[in-house]
Amino acid sequence: MREILRVGSRKVWLYIVAAVVVGLVAGYVVLSEQDSPKFQSEKGILDLTQVQVSTNPQQLTGEWAFYWQELLSPEDIRVRSAREGNQDYWINIPSSWSGYRLEGETLGGTGYATYRLVIQLSEQDQKERLALRLPSIFHAYKLWVNGELLAQVGTVGQDKNSMTPHLATRLLFVRPENDTLELVLQVANFQHNRGGITKYIELGGSDVLTTKTNLNLAADMFITASLLVIGLYNLLLFMLRRKDRAPFYFGLFTVLLSIRSSLNGELVLTQWLPHFPWELQFKIEYLILCVSGYIITMYFDCIFPNYVSRWFRFATRVATGASCIFVMVTPALIYTHFLLIIGVMVVLHMVYLMFGLVQVALRRMEGALIFLLVSVVTLITVINDFLYYNGWSLIGNTSPLGLLIFTIAQMILLSSRFTRTASNEERISRELQDANDKLIEMNISLERTVDERTRALSTAHDDLRTSYNRLLHSEQGRKKLLAYITHDLRMPLSSMLGYVEAIQDRVKPERNEQYLKYIRENTIRINRMIEELSFLSHLETGQVSYRKEPVKIIPFLRDFFEQYELVVRDAGLDFTLDIGDTEDQRSNLPVVEMDAKRVEQALFNLVSNAMKFTSSGGLVRITLAVEEVNHTRHAIISIQDSGMGIPPDQLEQIFERNYRYDRPGLGNGIEGSGLGLAICREIVLAQGGTVRAESDGKMGATFYVTLPCIGNEGRG
Repeated sequence: MREILRVGSRKVWLYIVAAVVVGLVAGYVVLSEQDSPKFQSEKGILDLTQVQVSTNPQQLTGEWAFYWQELLSPEDIRVRSAREGNQDYWINIPSSWSGYRLEGETLGGTGYATYRLVIQLSEQDQKERLALRLPSIFHAYKLWVNGELLAQVGTVGQDKNSMTPHLATRLLFVRPENDTLELVLQVANFQHNRGGITKYIELGGSDVLTTKTNLNLAADMFITASLLVIGLYNLLLFMLRRKDRAPFYFGLFTVLLSIRSSLNGELVLTQWLPHFPWELQFKIEYLILCVSGYIITMYFDCIFPNYVSRWFRFATRVATGASCIFVMVTPALIYTHFLLIIGVMVVLHMVYLMFGLVQVALRRMEGALIFLLVSVVTLITVINDFLYYNGWSLIGNTSPLGLLIFTIAQMILLSSRFTRTASNEERISRELQDANDKLIEMNISLERTVDERTRALSTAHDDLRTSYNRLLHSEQGRKKLLAYITHDLRMPLSSMLGYVEAIQDRVKPERNEQYLKYIRENTIRINRMIEELSFLSHLETGQVSYRKEPVKIIPFLRDFFEQYELVVRDAGLDFTLDIGDTEDQRSNLPVVEMDAKRVEQALFNLVSNAMKFTSSGGLVRITLAVEEVNHTRHAIISIQDSGMGIPPDQLEQIFERNYRYDRPGLGNGIEGSGLGLAICREIVLAQGGTVRAESDGKMGATFYVTLPCIGNEGRG
């Protein structure tokens, strides 16, 4: 995106023109799908004998019989036709009766009327199950098909008090009894400035129209849900970080768009809530239209500060507040007359912002060009919707899709801002860390300089000598603390240094080979300690991955015993495995979900620990038991030795990192890193188990590893 923003002004205008062209092409594609139908009714008769509507749905357009200020049933129409003949008026559908000239007078938006259409069907359609797809009709209607009342939305009446408005889409199924279908539709409107059948009614096969209706409903629900989720996500971001108001305005704008989306198209809201008040529905829709321009202006001001003038901000507040109050205090019959004015106000907001976006894009500010391009496309869809709802466009309800595209683009813009902020924080953190390292280095250098100066001036004055001694004691204390921390590494290193100096000074040349052996052993020990420290550190920080799988514990213990039996016996110890009666329960053998290699490593640490503290001729014994605790079976593996034992007050400490048991008289080459038991505990805990030790402190110790069982099958 930064590459795009580095272009010159000519390229910026090129992108703007490209966005306009894309919008116009998209409008043309949609409009081409709304071409006038091949079959239109004439004087209330629609001839569909040349098409099979069961597979090719048709829009019932053209001239319908029109009975103004009359609510007639099919029987009433037949009686009148028999008595007076055909004296019908004709009105083109879809269109509002508002503006229709009848007997020299122009009709207004309120009133009531009856529509009638006779459809002639082909022979194939007479045997098929057909469907009628009715849009929302302003604002209450009753429909008869071949004399049968099939649908009633709201309550049709001859005045405002006797009718109940309601908006809903319907999918009705009919089976023709002969070669014609007679549609009689009573419509009443006393709440809106436009009345009548203003949208297409479709006739087709039941399967085809059902699929089409479900797809339209799914598309509306997808757009509504997407806008709602995006809006709530941004509002949550604002709650977590209130300093930046851009997510608040954007989230509020998107949530309001999702509500408006549910009030248009397939009317998702009324399908979920059939008894939702009609007046409240319209007020919500118009209020969202009124405030959307102001909210998007404030959002733009947060993204690109100082580009919205003070007078425009004041004017938009006044206009938005006045229009909202007007919508809230007046009935729909009044404020719906001002839909065009509200639309012009919203469009003016967007046009003003786009002029500002052009200036921002020319100055190559990040995100301005993307904002501008999607705003152009969105503006085209919004303008089309206002034209459509005023009856001047054939393309309906395009703004939800355009606003969804706009919303997704803004999500990308906001995400890039958060990403950039996080990157800046990481960069600043790295710079602070580098500065801190330099300060530490300078501090160390300064301490070294002070130490050298103190040594040089120590002979000059007794007070300086005293200060030098104190500084020396402080330095010795620091070194002692460092020696305590790195004890396990420093001691073998010091020992190795002594052996190397002995070889260099030729103290005892005949022992040089023995000294080299000691150096090799200490090197191996240091490497092992480094590996154990690294492994334990990875365990404690969760950087070790485990490959858990169901394992039969008995075969696992047998393999472990056979693998290390010679090692233990070569150390002069007796090594036994006791499974007891567990193996006899063939139908209920214990199975544990674990990483077999890691658990084997933990058990070997325990066996190695037992070998270390058990004299030659002693015993190391592995035992398996199965117990049930809290309705869960557990496999308990115990490793017992006949060594010197552990004092009871140290049983909890032996699993701590770098803890080693120092007992008077303990030596004889028994050395360790103090990490084996800590590693063992971390591995067992990662398998969901526990490890503990028991000892009377006099002779022998027993370590218990408890693992939860999962079932009766697993890897052998």
